[in-house]
Amino acid sequence: MDTGTHIVMGFALGGLATLDPVVAADPVTKYAVMTAAVIGSQAPDIDTILKLRNNAVYIRNHRGATHSIPAVLLWPLLITGALFFVFPDANMLHLWLWSQIAVFLHVFVDIFNSYGTQALRPFSSRWVALGVINTFDSFIFTMHVIGLLLWWLAGFDPAMTFIIIYSVLFLYYILRFQMQAAIRHSVRRLIPDAEEIIIAPTIRFNQWRIAVKTPDHFYVARGFRRSVTILDKYKRVPVPDSTLFEAAKKDKNLGAFLHFSPVYRWEMAEYDDCYEVKFIDLRYRSKEYYPFVAVVQLDLDYNIIGSYTGWIFSEEKLRKKLTFLPGD
Repeated sequence: MDTGTHIVMGFALGGLATLDPVVAADPVTKYAVMTAAVIGSQAPDIDTILKLRNNAVYIRNHRGATHSIPAVLLWPLLITGALFFVFPDANMLHLWLWSQIAVFLHVFVDIFNSYGTQALRPFSSRWVALGVINTFDSFIFTMHVIGLLLWWLAGFDPAMTFIIIYSVLFLYYILRFQMQAAIRHSVRRLIPDAEEIIIAPTIRFNQWRIAVKTPDHFYVARGFRRSVTILDKYKRVPVPDSTLFEAAKKDKNLGAFLHFSPVYRWEMAEYDDCYEVKFIDLRYRSKEYYPFVAVVQLDLDYNIIGSYTGWIFSEEKLRKKLTFLPGD
């Protein structure tokens, strides 16, 4: 989920913590638990700072180690240890318990969007992504905000307020799974030889992005309610086993892209002074453009002279990101 949603979920969890008699009876423990819940709801996303290095490092590592099983166990210990110096009179056991719940909830809800997490590390490096909730879901965010306003401004009991809200959200998640299943069924009727179907939610409630692999083709489609419309179809051409592509694969930007992207096509352009290899993720079609790409430029001796991976919404901006321009 996005940062804003994780923040409001942290405050909501602090409200739910008043169900704990130890938290409810001790103001110091209550404030400590509220602080821990908000921090714990953000802690796994500390890897966002990797953006300061470069896109390749961020793409390869975001929601990886910081969302793993060891991290889920370690974060609460660090949070509890740090807050001990701020709230020395708080009940440390219950502070740790609610810190643990906050961190676990953060990783758990991230599993439901299309980016997913490596939540099973170190047992598996597979990305777990259920693809039923958009990274920002306005309904989920709004329900939390309503709950917080009822608590802070209207004086409603926070525990009962968020028990009701989370009951509603539980039903909402079930609805989203049913909607995704209906889209998947429509895809299988439209493309019977589909080997893999990737369905991703969008910010619009009834609209879905779809990428499909068949033995011979890639399909890009849009789902709306129960209907599916094919937007693009590409012949499935294996990446060449050539010196050029083997050299390109050594680039860190392309390596990060291939680590992250399960369905893509490739292009190759030859200029007077260089080669250019481009990989295009087919999951994120937007206004007839595919914005998530990796590009590697190599000289005529197959030495890498420029590369980029990330989100680019025009060819002009892509050219500005590359360090070498063909023909210069």
